Amino acid sequence: MEYIHRLQEKKILESINRGKSVLLLGARQTGKTTLIGRLKHDLSISLVRPDTRQRYEKAPELLAGEIEHLAEQKTKKPLILLDEIQKAFALLDVAQDLIDRGIANFVFTGSSARKLYRGTKANLLPGRVVNCKLDPFTLTEVRTDDLKNILLYGALPGITNIKNTKYKETDLESYVTTYLEEEVRAEALVRNLGAFARFLEYAASESGNIVNFRKLSQEIGVSHTTIKDYYQVLEDCLIVERVDPVTKSRTRKKLTKSSKYLFFDLGVRRVAAREGVKLPRDHFGNLFEQFIGLELIRIGRLSESRVKVLFWRDPDGPEVDWVIENEDGYIPIEVKWTDAPSSKDIRHLKVFQQEYQKTKTAYVVCRTPRKMKLDKNIYAIPWQEIDSLIK
Repeated sequence: MEYIHRLQEKKILESINRGKSVLLLGARQTGKTTLIGRLKHDLSISLVRPDTRQRYEKAPELLAGEIEHLAEQKTKKPLILLDEIQKAFALLDVAQDLIDRGIANFVFTGSSARKLYRGTKANLLPGRVVNCKLDPFTLTEVRTDDLKNILLYGALPGITNIKNTKYKETDLESYVTTYLEEEVRAEALVRNLGAFARFLEYAASESGNIVNFRKLSQEIGVSHTTIKDYYQVLEDCLIVERVDPVTKSRTRKKLTKSSKYLFFDLGVRRVAAREGVKLPRDHFGNLFEQFIGLELIRIGRLSESRVKVLFWRDPDGPEVDWVIENEDGYIPIEVKWTDAPSSKDIRHLKVFQQEYQKTKTAYVVCRTPRKMKLDKNIYAIPWQEIDSLIK
């Protein structure tokens, strides 16, 4: 199977070459283990194995002793890979000592930030590690014109490499089940797994929409604060991306302040929502909007400039699907499931330009075959070229 080069690999290599350690986070099966395995390393330890994990948990000094001996045999600092560090975060204290004494550098991976960031005293190695995030494939990594396949099956590496759609579906179903069993039950992240399972289905169905915690709590039968906690679990386990709204305005007093949540992968989202593959035709427009949002977030994450993806909505009418915030201001983006964009598709973009007068250019991302001008400083671009919107 041919390896597909990951864009995050460059940042990781640059960090290692300048003597920094790396913390690589990403949801399950985004390719973290494969990526770090390509690095020229001296020792690789997977904490997924219970026997390995328990050995080091009982006596963390064993890891220090092994690495110190290894360092004595080397002419330069060895590179140590610790896979799934959240399963034995106490080892981060050992790593800090070895880093501070100049004995070794590390690449840590994790599929959950829950234990690392919440309710523990985990040592996050401030100033010693470069934080990276590995997402499913971006369009830049896997060039394709098969839009429907992306919207239905997502972009996880293990799913992308499967040709038979029947097997894609089987593996996606297994992914959702494994997440519930291993990530939630095993880590005891929630008490009521049945309620969380129902929540997961609703959350997947509502992906890309503005969340109403109280309405969702009535559907599931738990408190709205519990729903908020459930979303935090999904966010910490890297299953959803939270997208915040633009809240500053010259004239509008009622701008939405609630966030949207996007499932990190559209294939996982569809299976978690129990939607099947025969979706209504009008459903693809919503999936297309989510796909573009996810792609913008991933491109922004890889960008060297400070970029944030937001949305804009006035409950009284106008809204813009996505807004890129950078050092120069805003870039508003509407997403349309059409190959022939028209003046009706840019009404809200023009309202946004009037409200935020420093906005230079606005875009409609759609299925047009070529870039075209729609109005002054408003253009339609093919979805395959959205990486051009973030430098």
